Amino acid sequence: MCKVSHFFAFGSKRDYFLFNINRKNVKKAISYLIKYGIPLLIGVGLMYFLYKNVDVNSMMETLKTDVDYWWFGAVAIVSIMSHVFRALRWRLQLNAINVKPSFSAVLNSIFGTYVVNLAFPRLGEVWRCGYIANRQKASVTQVMGSMVADRLTDTITVLLLTLATFMMAQGAFGQFMDTYPDTKEKFLSIASDIRVWLGTAVAIAVFGWLMVMKTENKVIKKIQLMARNLWEGFAAITRMEGKWWFLLLTILIWGCYFLQMYLACKAFSFTSGLSVLAVLVVFVLSSIGMGVPTNGGLGAWHVATIFGLSLYGVGKFTPGNFDPQATAFAMLVWGFQTLLLIVLGIYAFTSMAIDRNRIESGKTVVDTTNDEIKL
Repeated sequence: MCKVSHFFAFGSKRDYFLFNINRKNVKKAISYLIKYGIPLLIGVGLMYFLYKNVDVNSMMETLKTDVDYWWFGAVAIVSIMSHVFRALRWRLQLNAINVKPSFSAVLNSIFGTYVVNLAFPRLGEVWRCGYIANRQKASVTQVMGSMVADRLTDTITVLLLTLATFMMAQGAFGQFMDTYPDTKEKFLSIASDIRVWLGTAVAIAVFGWLMVMKTENKVIKKIQLMARNLWEGFAAITRMEGKWWFLLLTILIWGCYFLQMYLACKAFSFTSGLSVLAVLVVFVLSSIGMGVPTNGGLGAWHVATIFGLSLYGVGKFTPGNFDPQATAFAMLVWGFQTLLLIVLGIYAFTSMAIDRNRIESGKTVVDTTNDEIKL
């Protein structure tokens, strides 16, 4: 009888153990779906919405007759230089926390980041931190903090560019609003709605209160820690050596991004005459589109770019019936950049494999900061 009871007790524990494993697997699957499945669905949905009513024949004719493809050679060179400048900038930050990887290792991590993001949005940044921390046997948390500051700098840059560009291009946006009075009416209605402003003020107040309140709640403590790390990561830039180099490299990075768009516009007969301000507007709107969590800006970048071109006479922005020329521009420029990222990613992962073999064989000596990897 005792043996039978032990058997059932063991069976109950086993079932409980298996139940917990299955529950964890389900939670993990749901987490992956939210992180990677939803962004992909958004991107695919936007692409379907974008291209379902486009005159494909006119779009293909544009790609055959209205494009000087030689310009894309220059676009590729400038694009690669933007990655080089980004690698130099991040290396400055890593050196400030006493993590000293080779330039080639940092550049490979930058190339790899973008190709990882194509498959798994936002995972590329986590991957590059893990790669550098593992290679240098450094603190993952410290390396992650430098990456946070890196991305926060880009966010602030986009906000400043957006504010400056919208102020300079008020005429174009005003003309668009006059052309589409329904859109203007909806925008003004939202902007003048006291509930929107009140809700925003309440949200800011609640967030501020959460940041300073004393609590044992694990979720709130995580949010507080995240906010602190964000601030400390950004504040470290003001204390680091070579901060002026950091500022210069930031300007060069975003200068390259803008130059890519400018050169791409020169490649098309219907955008080659756009002014610098017009290209800047298209560039800023496309940068905002990249902020939408889709795979490499899939769909969102296209819609934002087509809208920007419509402000300066390249087709009309009519949702569900996009202009073939503007659509061809968005498709070719985004497609070329994506293909370039894939090529650079293949190079990076090949180079990293060679580097790993050289380290393991003792041919390459890594300047490590610790005896073992720390979290």
